Amino acid sequence: MFFLPLFDNNPTSRTPIISYLILISCVTVFLWQLGLSGYEERKAFFQLGIIPSVLLGTDELPINLALIPDWLTIFSSMFLHGGWLHLGSNMLYLWIFADNVEDSMGPFRFILFYALCGVGAGLCQAMIDPSSQIPIIGASGGIAGILGAYILLHPRATVRVFMLILIFVRIISLPAWLVLGVWIAGQFAAAPSGLSGGGGVAYFAHIGGFLTGMALIPFFKRRDIKLFADDRVSPRVKWSPEPSSLSTLKQEARVRYKRQRSGSVPAVQKRTKGPWG
Repeated sequence: MFFLPLFDNNPTSRTPIISYLILISCVTVFLWQLGLSGYEERKAFFQLGIIPSVLLGTDELPINLALIPDWLTIFSSMFLHGGWLHLGSNMLYLWIFADNVEDSMGPFRFILFYALCGVGAGLCQAMIDPSSQIPIIGASGGIAGILGAYILLHPRATVRVFMLILIFVRIISLPAWLVLGVWIAGQFAAAPSGLSGGGGVAYFAHIGGFLTGMALIPFFKRRDIKLFADDRVSPRVKWSPEPSSLSTLKQEARVRYKRQRSGSVPAVQKRTKGPWG
């Protein structure tokens, strides 16, 4: 079975500027990578990626590779990607889920939140596999933190998912808690293969980022934003695996959003700006 989230039906009250900037930055850096030779790109991974043994002080980079302080690689590594699939999957999850998380706390707090999730992801992978000399790159640690926040903020939001089972292809609606729950369960299941000499994916970084996001969101969200919001399109409609049309889903989302903005839904309060934006 293969499934891939396509979009959610969870509108926001503001433009997610920081989410867009992160996406543009990652794409821009990747385009820069495409202009490098194979040797130059590998060199950049060692210079700007997280190397656990170096970060924890048990190894040192050669002088010709020591471009920035070791601790700074936690942040520089979040803009590098190993290929089109790596970049595309990360940017898809960022595009779907980051806007609502940014909306819950404002742009300035979101920058700090995203950075701390990246720190939690990098440190988790480094401490689990401290002897590794393989560079860790990618925005997936920070994005995993966004997913951890989203599952607590909007567990019942509807996510449209592309699903492939053997030869059967469907696009269905699933609740966010199920989509993200399956994702993080997959990370735990595959985690042993991500250690030194494994499959090359830093699964413990994903797990660390996800758990960091879950831990931080209660402190970063605005006071008027509640956890475990009921974001179903209609409270009278139970979740069903039967697919619905894209136009119907978008129309339902627009109606719900207009009700929230007009104040006709008592459970949803008008958002006010917090001290950080």
